[in-house]
Amino acid sequence: MGAIQWLDRRVREMVREQRVDPMRRPEQLEELIESAVAEYEGLTIAGAVEPIGDDAGVRRVLRDEIGGFGQIQPLIDDPEIEEIWLNSPGKVFYSKGGSTTLSSIVLRSDQVRQLVERMLLASGRRLDLSSPFVDAALHSGERLHVVIPDITREHWSVNIRKYVVQARSLEMLVERGMLTGEAARFLALAMDSGLNVVVSGATQAGKTTMLRALLGEVRADERIVSAEEVFELNLDHRDVVAMQTRPANIEGRGEVTLRRLVKEALRMRPERIVIGEVRQAEAFDMLIALNSGIPGACTVHANSAREAVNKLCVLPLLAGENVSTDFVVPTVASSIDVVVHVRRDRSGNRQVTEIVGLTGRVEGSTVEISELFVDRGGGLVRGLGEIPKPELFERAGHDMGGVRWGSPLGV
Repeated sequence: MGAIQWLDRRVREMVREQRVDPMRRPEQLEELIESAVAEYEGLTIAGAVEPIGDDAGVRRVLRDEIGGFGQIQPLIDDPEIEEIWLNSPGKVFYSKGGSTTLSSIVLRSDQVRQLVERMLLASGRRLDLSSPFVDAALHSGERLHVVIPDITREHWSVNIRKYVVQARSLEMLVERGMLTGEAARFLALAMDSGLNVVVSGATQAGKTTMLRALLGEVRADERIVSAEEVFELNLDHRDVVAMQTRPANIEGRGEVTLRRLVKEALRMRPERIVIGEVRQAEAFDMLIALNSGIPGACTVHANSAREAVNKLCVLPLLAGENVSTDFVVPTVASSIDVVVHVRRDRSGNRQVTEIVGLTGRVEGSTVEISELFVDRGGGLVRGLGEIPKPELFERAGHDMGGVRWGSPLGV
């Protein structure tokens, strides 16, 4: 038996004996590894086993295999890798710097299953023939999505999405070149004034990053209540309650939907309601909440700000036959104030390409929008559109008529 095999077995024995959670208590795992290595070195001196050789390499393998996710742990640890996905045990890809790379990692089918089981251990979510999809968050914050056969043809499909840019404020996004200081200043004032903001964009465009940065501008004395399918926002705020959905159990009971969370959020004294991503009928409950006077924010999949507005006029209709366009369209026009559209280019850079305001006016079944900031190919510049809800800015003490666009944040 080699050194790694012996040490792996011994450390796992100690983990079981001492009931240590190696993923959540890495410092305790390190102590067990140190103890096992010392024990092995004693056997080496006695001539019972071969020397370890690469001590640092062996320790790293033990950390990854017992306290991490085995061979893919180095990919998770790499701060520049944005996403990792497995199409089959022998095809492990990752995205880095906007380009896709096929790694040299080769797993066995049983290793993939064990890997997913370990990832789901702390989430409380299940994956079986009756529930072949799972969406969960890893203990370290990454988002996991898995699909199994016979939904997939043969192999398990695994996606691990990381959050490389952990911006907590709009100023941090300005430093990264995602938007201009002028646009960031307007958005900061809009959030402080309690306007309702929607962030739109395609998958991996940076919607969650932008939403997190926007919420970083909320005053510390405001209470935020968020509802997400899976915890992603991880807000750094003094007074925040985060909730996530729950799938039904094996008996088909206990499901908690996003619609339910939005309704419950209204009973929790919110001063700001946040929905991680609006996809279905929860759009109706969000409109009801925003129309009641509680400021809010959310994200939505769309290819433009106009498309996002149109989508928000359609999704609430899924709530029931008694919900009509005659109600939804004017409610969207009066409830949503600003849409921020983000885009990811082919090189992997994320940019804000549009910021539009909703004037509150409707032409037929079309909600009128005004361009506040727009990128026509040369960068984000101030548009000619009117600022929405100027009375909210005035109530918050911001004289928008006297704002010096382009001045530093906070001026």
